[in-house]
Amino acid sequence: MATDYDLITVSREDAGTSHSRRMRSEGMVPAVVYGAGKDTVKVSISHNELLKKLNNEAFLNSILSIAVDDKEESVLIKDIQVHPSKRQVMHLDLQRVRSDVAIKVSIPLAFINDDIAVGVKMNGGTVTPLMNEVEISCLPKDLPERLEVDVESLELDEMLYLEDIVLPQGVELSLLTQEEPVNEPIVAVRLLQIQEEEPEVEEVPEGEEGMEAESDGEEGAEPSAEGESEDNQEQ
Repeated sequence: MATDYDLITVSREDAGTSHSRRMRSEGMVPAVVYGAGKDTVKVSISHNELLKKLNNEAFLNSILSIAVDDKEESVLIKDIQVHPSKRQVMHLDLQRVRSDVAIKVSIPLAFINDDIAVGVKMNGGTVTPLMNEVEISCLPKDLPERLEVDVESLELDEMLYLEDIVLPQGVELSLLTQEEPVNEPIVAVRLLQIQEEEPEVEEVPEGEEGMEAESDGEEGAEPSAEGESEDNQEQ
């Protein structure tokens, strides 16, 4: 029975910028597969097939089954390079994973019940995420797609922290398990401050200020000249 792989790869021998450029022009993405005590293997992947997979947000944080020369490998996408202005994947780093070795992966945070949070309903606040993703450590079988954080009870000017995340069994937060734990805030309810726009001050082009002053002076001089004329007539 055929195996349903997440990605089909083709091994390649050539390397270098010119070779990678040629591969991309042919609709392929250069990639490397490494780790788990095995040799690094250079492969290529269909760009169109990869884009279809990337439409699923969870794809980037999932254990993937790939075929390398008809051999199955379990991997994680550890790095993905994309073109700065095109919808084009430039390169992939795929790290092998072993079922008995913990992995470290950054996964997204999903804040739920944000529309009915106490500070939103009662005080007109807004749920403000302070983190969008966190790094976790777990065995491949325990890897979640995301971590949900319930903010329903959060009041105005209150925060939730890393230690408030309810973790699935077998999952640890890297920042809380390091030698010096760091319990960072992840979300808050705040009042949005709307700043009023200051009225625009019309700028006078350089050199026109003197002309205006000169003009004002001329206008002020005219009545005095007329006054002199009238005085002379009276005399």
